[in-house]
Amino acid sequence: MKKIEAIIKPFKLDEVREALSDIGVAGLTVTEVKGFGRQKGHTELYRGAEYVVDFLPKMKLEVVVADSQLERAMEAITTAARTGKIGDGKIFVTTVEQVVRIRTGESGEAAI
Repeated sequence: MKKIEAIIKPFKLDEVREALSDIGVAGLTVTEVKGFGRQKGHTELYRGAEYVVDFLPKMKLEVVVADSQLERAMEAITTAARTGKIGDGKIFVTTVEQVVRIRTGESGEAAI
């Protein structure tokens, strides 16, 4: 099993969720986060004063998938989240050793 963590632009969340749902991903966790990468933030003008926004709003998605679903899930996220502009985000993949569904006690891929 693999855990996919994706950092995406907030307005792309619904598209990514639908793309994952279309390939059979049953659930995901979403967190509002702030950060920066190569963008290094940007400058904004507010009430005549210019200020630097160092941390940009992003969404962090976490989803655990079976190894057989990994490539399709990554492709779905990449396609749905891409705008072609800087700041589209990143995908991180890690190995998950065990999953347990608390309600039923199921474990392994049956618990995903």
